[in-house]
Amino acid sequence: MQVAGQIKMMKTSLVEGEANYSLSIGKEIVDMNSLLGRPIKIYFKGDISCSNCGNRTSKSFSQGYCFPCARSLARCDMCIMKPETCHYHLGTCREPEWGLYNCFSPHIVYLANSSGPKVGITRATNMPGRWIDQGAISALPILQVSSRINSGKIESALKPFIADKTNWRKMLKNEVEQTDLLAIKNELLDAIPELIDQMEAQKLNSEILNISYPVLKYPTKIVSLNFDKTPTISGTLDGIKGQYLLLDSGVINLRKFSSYHVEFSSELN
Repeated sequence: MQVAGQIKMMKTSLVEGEANYSLSIGKEIVDMNSLLGRPIKIYFKGDISCSNCGNRTSKSFSQGYCFPCARSLARCDMCIMKPETCHYHLGTCREPEWGLYNCFSPHIVYLANSSGPKVGITRATNMPGRWIDQGAISALPILQVSSRINSGKIESALKPFIADKTNWRKMLKNEVEQTDLLAIKNELLDAIPELIDQMEAQKLNSEILNISYPVLKYPTKIVSLNFDKTPTISGTLDGIKGQYLLLDSGVINLRKFSSYHVEFSSELN
């Protein structure tokens, strides 16, 4: 099999508890789970096209955009990374219509175990994709609010009690201990009762979702691969977790290289 074109971050779904991955390359969709255990090769052709305007760019900004788009699109603004800093109410949103649709819709505050317990937020329509992208082995929605800024305020208030980042090396090595997310949920909600009332947050009685990944073998040592340094990356596909391909030659975060033009090939067994 050989296909060529611009790549996008892998699309995910959950099938009988296991993460399922498909990779868009140009007009083709590659079922990545089916390639587990097979040799693959990805060659970066040297071209990057902005995923928004399509213009050629020498460098990818904000995971797939040219510099002008990264400076003008609301989805690339700092408030996406720090939602509590939303400035829509000040009339300074880069794209008010986009902000209204994406940021003023139901958002979930959740707990996940990716490299240890963490708190995070996502749109209500982005579950379980958000957790799969983070490589979480379990997740639990705990609160629902009406906007992204409110979810960000709650997340910020919980940071003194729990991590909000994933240690990607531990996640990829699968050095993750099982943890009682329900017990953590109760402790955290008891810590911020006034803010929960102020944000008019709805407490959720969801069950813990457990997620497994298509992995034959986890790496014991992390060797990070990069198209900018090594245009041709090849090896046997040992697994997929988060947005990473786990090859016997190293690991590569495909999300980081969205909008790169590549040639992708795999040998059939």
